[in-house]
Amino acid sequence: MFQVGDKIFYPIHGAGIIEAIEEKDFLGEHHLYYVLNMLLRELHIMVPVEKISSLGIRQIVDFRVMEDVLASFHEGEPDILTNANLRYRINTDKLKSGDIHAAAEVIRELLWISKQKVLGTGERIMLDHAQQVFISELALVRGIDSEKASVLLRQAVEH
Repeated sequence: MFQVGDKIFYPIHGAGIIEAIEEKDFLGEHHLYYVLNMLLRELHIMVPVEKISSLGIRQIVDFRVMEDVLASFHEGEPDILTNANLRYRINTDKLKSGDIHAAAEVIRELLWISKQKVLGTGERIMLDHAQQVFISELALVRGIDSEKASVLLRQAVEH
C-alpha cells in the first residue's frame, strides 16, 4: 500500500504524488481512495485503493533506472516495416503498460521515424504525450522542474 507523500506513476496521466488517503461512501459502500496530485496538467485524481494495481500505478523509478533509460535512447533499431496502424496499437499497449523502458522505446522509434518522414496525426499526438508523461517522471526522479527535464530528454535523444 502506498503512503501519503509517495511519488507514483500513472501510465496515462504521468507522474504525481499521493496527497491523501480518504474514506468515502459510494453507492452505500465504504471505500478507501488515494488522492493523487498529477504533475502533468495539475490534475487531482481519486483512485480506489483496490484498483491501484489494475490501473498500472507504480512507484516512480529510482535515479539509477532513469539514468539507464536516458542512456538507452540510442540502442536498437526501430521496426520501420510495421505499418502505421499496427505500430500505433503496439505503441499504445507499451504506453499503457507503465513500463518506462517501453515508453522510451516508443519515444525513440517515433522520433526516428519522424526524421525519415512526416508522422501521421495520431502518432504525432502519441509522441507528444509519451514525451510529456516521460518528462513528468524524469522531473520527479531528478527533483527538477519540467522545463529542465524536457531539456534532459532532448539531450538524451539527440546525443
